[in-house]
Amino acid sequence: MALAPVHRPGEPGDIQLTDPDALDEGAGRMSFLEHLEELRKRIINALISLIAGVIVGFFFLERVVSFVLTPLRARLPEGSAFMATEAPEYFILYIKVGLLVGLFIAMPLILWQVWLFIAPGLYSHEKRFAIPFVVLASLFFFLGAAFAHYVAFPWTWQFFIDFTDPNVVLMPKLQPTFALYVRVVLAFGAIFQLPTLVFFLARMGVITARFMIVYFKYAVLIIFILAAVLSPGGDIPSQLLMAGPMLVLYGLSIGIAWAFGKRKPA
Repeated sequence: MALAPVHRPGEPGDIQLTDPDALDEGAGRMSFLEHLEELRKRIINALISLIAGVIVGFFFLERVVSFVLTPLRARLPEGSAFMATEAPEYFILYIKVGLLVGLFIAMPLILWQVWLFIAPGLYSHEKRFAIPFVVLASLFFFLGAAFAHYVAFPWTWQFFIDFTDPNVVLMPKLQPTFALYVRVVLAFGAIFQLPTLVFFLARMGVITARFMIVYFKYAVLIIFILAAVLSPGGDIPSQLLMAGPMLVLYGLSIGIAWAFGKRKPA
């Protein structure tokens, strides 16, 4: 009588169906068309969140417009004022302010859709970072926007005002002024995501604090290149004003990578 071959765990062909990470890896494999369908779904949901945020934001438009323009108007020289050269210009300004407010209100929901798009490619132990990702990314985005509103943009605005010749009556147009404001706010909201990005890369073992320290000089070069590209003013003081917080955030990120990085087994 023939004996059945003895199968030992760990031999080739042995499949550990109880390994949740192996199951997640198999479930995370999607075809190209499935990825496109998932992306379409997340974009639609993000747009719905943005529209809902805009609808809510329109109830506060008057306060937000005053919140943005009043401090800027106070910095203008005596005899200067904002100028609107076309009839619908102020109405268009309200529409743009409503979109910006809606983006801020919907930001946590938009970030949640971003997480849902990347989650299928993660292991089960990585998926538990969903709430920390949304909270940290939203928090640092709002911190970056607050820094832009209270520090970066007023400083840039004052620099351009002081640079104006006293013989010239400054009459800034509403649309370019608000466009500059939006660029500064969104730029700082984006660069303030560095600690959040480093936190998750460190938790996944992609980068370490040692790696960030070793390549610090290259990071400084990249930071100043990004500051030159993202700086709305294009002048050296504005670039330094943007590069400074990025260097501080990089130092903070080194501490985050050291504190929360993935530990190697002994």
